[in-house]
Amino acid sequence: MKLIDGKVVAAAVKERVKSDAAALKERGVVPCLAVVLVGDDPASATYVKSKEKGCEACGIKSLAFRLDANTSEEALLELVAELNANDEVDGILVQLPLPKHIETSRVLETIDPRKDVDGFHAQNVGKLVTGAGEAFVPCTPLGVMELLKFYGVEVSGKNAVVVGRSNIVGKPMANLLLNAGATVTVAHSKTRDLASVVRNGEIVVVAVGKAGFLTAEMVSEGAVVVDVGINRVDGRLVGDADFEGVSKKASLITPVPGGVGVMTIAMLLSNTIKSAERRAKGC
Repeated sequence: MKLIDGKVVAAAVKERVKSDAAALKERGVVPCLAVVLVGDDPASATYVKSKEKGCEACGIKSLAFRLDANTSEEALLELVAELNANDEVDGILVQLPLPKHIETSRVLETIDPRKDVDGFHAQNVGKLVTGAGEAFVPCTPLGVMELLKFYGVEVSGKNAVVVGRSNIVGKPMANLLLNAGATVTVAHSKTRDLASVVRNGEIVVVAVGKAGFLTAEMVSEGAVVVDVGINRVDGRLVGDADFEGVSKKASLITPVPGGVGVMTIAMLLSNTIKSAERRAKGC
C-alpha cells in the first residue's frame, strides 16, 4: 500500500497557479476570485478563510462578501449580477449551503458560466457530460483526477466504481472518469449487492458522507481507492473508507485528512486562473 499525498500534489498545483498568476499580471491582468458567504455557518466560514489564504499565497486577488443570514434571495441575486458585470472579476463562488429561504439552484444558475469556477452551472455541467467545448469542472472531482495523474494511475481501460451520486462529486466524477476512457459504474443507496459491484472496481472513488462506509470486504486486492469523505468522529476527521482495513488491500489510497480535501481549494485557484487567461485573450 502506498499513500496518495494530497498535500504534495496541492502544493505543486499552487506553484503552477502562482507562476501563471505572475505571468498574467505582466500582461496587465490581475486574476480575481469573488467569494460570497451568506450566514455564519462555522464550517463555511472556515472554508472561505482558507480560500482567501490560498488566493493570497498564489497572487490572486480575493474579494469576500459576507452577508447576514437573513439576506433576501433577491439581494443575493443582485450581488451576483453585479459580480457578473464586473470585468475585473474572473471567478464567482457562492459558498454552499445557503440558508433555507434561498433557492440554491436559482442562485447557481444566475452566475455567469464563464465565471462559474465551481462548475455547478447547468451550462458547464452539460459541457462536461457531452464533451461539447471547454467547461469548468467541480473542484473536488477535478482534484481527484489530478491526484490520479500525479501518481501515474492509468485510467483508460480500467473499471472504475464511483460510490455516491451527488451533483457536487459523484456525477461529475463519473463523467470525468468516463471521458478519460474508464468503464464507469455509479453505485448508490439503491444498488443491489453493493459490495459485489464495488469489488469490480480497479479504481474506487467513495463519496457518501458516512464514516467507515467502505470496508475491506468491498475492495478488490490492488485497487486504487480515493476517499472523498470528510466526517468528524470523536473529535477527529475520518473518511468514508475504513482506512485501517481498506489500506491493507489497496495499492494506492488517499488518507483523511491530507488526501482529496486539500485538492479542492487548489483546483478552485486553478479554475480561477483558467478564467483569467480567457479574459486576457479577450474571450
